[in-house]
Amino acid sequence: MSNLNIGPHLSISKGFFKTAQFAKTINANTFQYFSRNPRGGAKRPLDLEDINAYLNYGKENGFATLLCHAPYTLNPSSKDENIRDFAKIVFKEDLESIKYFPNALYNFHPGSHVGQGIEKGIELTVEILNEVLTPDMTTTVLIETMSGKGSEIGSTFEEIKSIMDKVNNPHLGVCLDTCHDYSAGYDIKNDLDGVLKHFDEVIGLNKLKAIHLNDSMTEFNSHKDRHENIGKGSIGLDAMINLINHPLLKNIPFFLETPCEDETLYKNEIDLLRKNYK
Repeated sequence: MSNLNIGPHLSISKGFFKTAQFAKTINANTFQYFSRNPRGGAKRPLDLEDINAYLNYGKENGFATLLCHAPYTLNPSSKDENIRDFAKIVFKEDLESIKYFPNALYNFHPGSHVGQGIEKGIELTVEILNEVLTPDMTTTVLIETMSGKGSEIGSTFEEIKSIMDKVNNPHLGVCLDTCHDYSAGYDIKNDLDGVLKHFDEVIGLNKLKAIHLNDSMTEFNSHKDRHENIGKGSIGLDAMINLINHPLLKNIPFFLETPCEDETLYKNEIDLLRKNYK
């Protein structure tokens, strides 16, 4: 039987090694973290001694691949050249920093076209990705599925496929967000098989590298981005359990972005999911 690789989004203010030690106390065997302040700012300084300590600890304790999340202010599809330049700088700095983690994952929101139209937004995102991704990189960059609020790009599998088709690099995958997908009109609650079949037909399940496991505060097809605790929202616990046990998703890491202000509370959700993992 495969292992359930699951963890929450954690602050790494105390370093990777101590964060991993904490993750173990809440029954997690991976975690997601921000590359820098989620609203922007300078990158964190590298501490190779801390990274090596984490790598040894993670290997000894069976940790799965970590997921680094780009800041929310990164918008590669903006019509503002300064914002796109910032996105380019962040991409380059972050990919340089996480290369020390073998086969790391780096997740970003494809951005908002802010009135230019989806096709133009995709064109600008592709332009940056083709510039910052290199053939020799070992990190896999993930495009996150979005809820479709406002002028967001990436609320349909077809839009994400359009980006991937135009990027000349094999190190590009997808992070599926359950709250976003449900809000975007993909019925993972009542038709998970159908959603996965459609994803496979459009993008390919081999490109699905991570899942944000979140319930939703809003109803199906609301096009709103409001995460809820597992089993407390409109998707529901049964659907969450069905997701983690689906045979096509068994080897994919799950990351919680649920509203737990106290990081120790993630243990309740992780324990609940592990209890129902078959």
